[in-house]
Amino acid sequence: MDPNSGKFSATRFLFLTHKNIGFFQLFGVLFSTTKLHTQNFVQCHELVEDESFDEYKYLVFLSILLQKLVQLFKYPLKYLGFTIELFLNLASGKCNIFHIILNFFQGKELVDTNSADYLSIVGHIDNRVELDKSIQRDDPKYNVALSMMASKAAYENKAFIRDSVQNHWKMEVVASGDYWNDYQGKATTQAFVLLDKSDNQDTYIVTFRGTELFDADQWSYDFDVSWLNLPGLGKTHAGFMKVLGLQKSNMGWPKEIETNPNHAPEAYYFIRDLLKKHLNENNKARFIVTGHSLGGALAILFPAILMMHEETLLLERLEGVYTFGQPRVGDDIFVEYMENNMKHNGIKYYRIVYNYDIVPRLPPDLKDILFKHFGICLYFDRDYNGKKVHEEPNKNYFSLSKIVPMTSNAFCELVRSFTMVSRYGPQYQEGWVLRIFRLVGLVFPGALDHLPQDYVNATRLGSILSKVD
Repeated sequence: MDPNSGKFSATRFLFLTHKNIGFFQLFGVLFSTTKLHTQNFVQCHELVEDESFDEYKYLVFLSILLQKLVQLFKYPLKYLGFTIELFLNLASGKCNIFHIILNFFQGKELVDTNSADYLSIVGHIDNRVELDKSIQRDDPKYNVALSMMASKAAYENKAFIRDSVQNHWKMEVVASGDYWNDYQGKATTQAFVLLDKSDNQDTYIVTFRGTELFDADQWSYDFDVSWLNLPGLGKTHAGFMKVLGLQKSNMGWPKEIETNPNHAPEAYYFIRDLLKKHLNENNKARFIVTGHSLGGALAILFPAILMMHEETLLLERLEGVYTFGQPRVGDDIFVEYMENNMKHNGIKYYRIVYNYDIVPRLPPDLKDILFKHFGICLYFDRDYNGKKVHEEPNKNYFSLSKIVPMTSNAFCELVRSFTMVSRYGPQYQEGWVLRIFRLVGLVFPGALDHLPQDYVNATRLGSILSKVD
């Protein structure tokens, strides 16, 4: 273990554990005079016990309530997702019902979910695999468009990713795998690295997988307001840090760790060392980092840890970070730290937000208490008209005044799905699966705006992207 590991450990932290409090007890917290940090669902460092958390009470209440609600339906959501996914693969002809029946009676796994032909729900909602051939490598749109397609592909299994990258994109898969989450004691993080070769410059694209639609644990991370304070880095989202590879033993990020042969590697350390190896072998190579949803949060936290560890080589060769539907990840100090270091290292950072997408509005930024966005936000409306803004409109999703506009927008998106081909061409055809989901969007406005479909459209149709470089 690195003797300087303490240098990279959290000096303060506040973790919320939704499992340690019941619904009735939770509502009692609102009216209790008991100090928040003494509650059994709160774990905090001794250095922060003297701080007053009363101003966080309603934010903590809302965070725990939402986590408990999604966890209440954890297994129904899981089996609903599996059932929908299986039905979609059967309906599309990617699965054979007779093979499934035969496997059932033989006691085998019903379907091979690791096949290149097997698609996730995201893949059925948007089945585009090919890159937009009108966007060439010298087009300023190229990196952001490729990043979004990689972010969409990240929702699929390894075989599908390899087939898409090698056979359709004519690129190379350098690594693809599941990575260890020390706090959950299992591999919960998915990421892959591809290599885009060209005559002028080789580019590695590091892509983190986003929030799975029917995974209650990952939605809990989006709703969580737990944080930890790392030296110089400020407060950052504890849940996202855990997914990336935060070490449980010292509540931090030692520069080096001992590899454990008994489990998968941690995402940050494996990808960092992989990049160092390849970039040392190729002086002209660069890399970019990307991700959609939770993957976007990991994409911007990855260079943050590189900065804390003073990984000069990687920071000099990091060309840009492109995130899509990214939630908030840090406080004011983190924002200042990142803005200064991104500018110093010449790293481009674009945060793309489509319309009323709920996830970029989470965790909520209430009364300027905790989490903030930073960098250039490229905001796209329903017609994919883009503009540069500091913060997306309606920065907090939970606003009563926006219910009517969001519901109206969801209806217009449903109507728009029938005109996409005539307006933009056959590659923008929306199928029956997406149209059914758009009906759901009438009940939960803003949730459907988070789907990769509209982000892919924005990267292809958004004229403002021609000016991002």
